[in-house]
Amino acid sequence: MREAEQDRRRRKIDTYEVMLIVIPELDEEQVENTVARFRTIIERTGGEVGEQNNWGRRKLAYEIDHRADGFYFVVQFTAGERTLVELKRILRVSDDVLRHMIVKLPPNYASRTLSEETAEVAG
Repeated sequence: MREAEQDRRRRKIDTYEVMLIVIPELDEEQVENTVARFRTIIERTGGEVGEQNNWGRRKLAYEIDHRADGFYFVVQFTAGERTLVELKRILRVSDDVLRHMIVKLPPNYASRTLSEETAEVAG
């Protein structure tokens, strides 16, 4: 019975959102390659990448490792436990990422585009 419960948990798929702050020394192409590397990890370990937002280069609220700005990326994805563990491990050791945060989204969460929100405000 215990093994069946653990097996069910391993196969459970949830929706997550990861925010990455990539080091500012990289150019746009290198930043895209860094984010693509994480998308590949998600897909290779059984996850599925959803919406991706490039927020561009922004000033940090406080310096991190003597850096005042960084490239912000937000990526939504669905993944199981195996994908999540691997992604967290790689993000921790990556020199190109200043900070990251992975958040589990509620099951009924539906991402809304900016155009939908603008139409709602204007209407």
